[in-house]
Amino acid sequence: MTTRAKVFAGACGFTSVIRATRVNKKQVSVQIISACKMLRKMNEDLSLLDWRRDLFCNIRDSIVYRSADKHLMHTDCPVPSAIIKVIQIELDGMVPREVSMKFEKLGHEEL
Repeated sequence: MTTRAKVFAGACGFTSVIRATRVNKKQVSVQIISACKMLRKMNEDLSLLDWRRDLFCNIRDSIVYRSADKHLMHTDCPVPSAIIKVIQIELDGMVPREVSMKFEKLGHEEL
């Protein structure tokens, strides 16, 4: 079985598809399909993960965020968070629920 998420990243204009597939009891594979070259470079680091060791730890120790640190120029990219959520869903550790962020620029009178 495979879990998939589609991420509409926002201002950059890129849409990415993330696929996570449980390989065995300890490992999961991740594939990022995107026009963003930086995100595609993360595939090198995430092709096969020991999910117990590489994911569910401090954010700075997570292989997903270490890979993002190495390959992404933009700290606001929502894809690393989506990768972790896709893996959690694939491992039956989370139910598939939509996540969204809505941003509004308010005038001073609206504050």
